[in-house]
Amino acid sequence: MAEVPMSGKHGRSSRIAGTLRLRRVSRPLPGVSSPSGLAPEKEQARAASPTAGQTAPDGAEGVRLSKLMAGRGLCSRREADELIERGWVLVDGQRVSELGTRVAPDAHVVLAPEARRRQGGKMTVLLHKPVGYVSGQPEPGYRPAVTLIRADTQFGDSGARRFHPGMLRGLAPAGRLDIDSTGLLVLTQDGRIARQLIGGDGAIEKEYLVRVEGRLRENGLALLNHGLELDGRELRPARVEWINRDQLRFVLREGRKRQIRRMCELVGLRVTGLKRVRIGRVSLGDLPVGQWRFLDEGEHFS
Repeated sequence: MAEVPMSGKHGRSSRIAGTLRLRRVSRPLPGVSSPSGLAPEKEQARAASPTAGQTAPDGAEGVRLSKLMAGRGLCSRREADELIERGWVLVDGQRVSELGTRVAPDAHVVLAPEARRRQGGKMTVLLHKPVGYVSGQPEPGYRPAVTLIRADTQFGDSGARRFHPGMLRGLAPAGRLDIDSTGLLVLTQDGRIARQLIGGDGAIEKEYLVRVEGRLRENGLALLNHGLELDGRELRPARVEWINRDQLRFVLREGRKRQIRRMCELVGLRVTGLKRVRIGRVSLGDLPVGQWRFLDEGEHFS
């Protein structure tokens, strides 16, 4: 290692300082941070990494790649981590395979062909849930709705798409429907669809037919449309109208627990029957109670 000779009264000290400067450039001392804030060995690994060009600009923390992918609707965060680990995500044209990678918020992110093929094979089904089945975890005395997804309950002619037990892996409800309610329930393996339907941005409408009894309080219909609160929080505007003397149509953009029943109680009504008939652009149609079908390729919720 060459030393830099320095003149002056403190020549010896200057030589040491000069030596340290050269040594720090060629081989950083243990524990000395690099300008990026990373340990020197990690900084060198990052510089040699093919994903080095995908980090956020200087002075910016950036955003976790998995969070960015979920926010853009490419997949769920859990699936994003799986795809990143497999190297099936491209950022600004380069494959990324390191979990926890941070990128600029405006980075160009696309899925590799392998990931798109995998997503294309994920199953989404529409079930006409009967009363007495829970949409999520089983409860004492009740069965989960997913137990109705069987070969003998498949509706219509789906051509080559016939049920087999392997399809149940990873199949989960995208949203809930109360035990004592019936109608359209979506179950999916696709994180993109789950996020679209469960997300709280209110982009997807849900339509219900609701049978009621009781005496509607004055201005009650206007309040059902907008002006009620649940648990101290104001409800989003809804569209509520009478269909006949004992039945209402509700169109909501949110899904609080037992929301419609509680709304009706606040205006003097009691729900005696509730059926969900539409989620976004997908309708229940003539699907019989207790049967299911695949979501067709041309069907989309938004």
